[in-house]
Amino acid sequence: MKPRVLMPWVVAPDRLPAELPVAVYDGVGDPPAAADLTEVELYVMPYGRPGARDVIRSLPSLRVVQLLTAGYDNVLPVLPATVELHNGTGLHDASTAEHALALILAAQRELPRWANDQRERRWRPEYTRSLADSRVLIVGYGNIGRAIEARLLPFETTVTKVARRARPAAGVHSVEELPELIPAADIVVLVLPHTSQTQGLFGPAEFALMPDDALIVNVGRGPAIDTAALLAQNGRIRAALDVVEPEPLPAEHPLWRAPGVFLTPHIAGGSATFVPRAHRFVEEQVRRWALGQPLANLVEID
Repeated sequence: MKPRVLMPWVVAPDRLPAELPVAVYDGVGDPPAAADLTEVELYVMPYGRPGARDVIRSLPSLRVVQLLTAGYDNVLPVLPATVELHNGTGLHDASTAEHALALILAAQRELPRWANDQRERRWRPEYTRSLADSRVLIVGYGNIGRAIEARLLPFETTVTKVARRARPAAGVHSVEELPELIPAADIVVLVLPHTSQTQGLFGPAEFALMPDDALIVNVGRGPAIDTAALLAQNGRIRAALDVVEPEPLPAEHPLWRAPGVFLTPHIAGGSATFVPRAHRFVEEQVRRWALGQPLANLVEID
């Protein structure tokens, strides 16, 4: 019996509906032969494997694609119009929020500097910035933005929230208000998807509004920041970035050595917290699909 579900990991038989034929492809190496995938209707795409999206073209019976990421822009070019798309909203909230907080603390307390001093066996005590009493602007206030806010507030910060549309009852400003909000922020945290509206959202004009020595943190998508505009700051604005444009960052790219820039390689969402949550979520989605029930996290594609 040919598989009807293609998943990125092996699941114990007692955790899926009985006799549901399943194949496994983890995104490493070659997928199963195309001839064996002709009846696959549900594809759970492996996490962090860019080439895994190309398997969609080999699934003629495909009805549903389930992502393990909240973002989905990279899949749209190969997604047939007849196929439902469901994303992984909620799976990365804790992991990404932790990483955002870690980037902020590392930048404010200059942890990369002290790590370098340890390697060089230098003892050079100096006092640093603090997170307490900082004014933080979260741009892209959704599930992950809320998780970041929840971790920032105990650090005695003031948080201002921005989304695409204002939600006055929830204290959320609209993105159109950014020119008025940016000058008052010590730290700007971007948690944005990649869309035509967010492309280059932080460019020369926005950086010019930021106070000297302010910090910009990006845990959303790299293209939200105009990389050339950031480099032009030459250290006036500091940056802690888990995502950049382009990715992967070429070895010769000037961002590697730009003053005041701290980089991590797009790993905010993939911590140990994510894995068990993803397994539980996928098992429930597969169970629902097998029973003909509606699936969570349907993406409404314009």
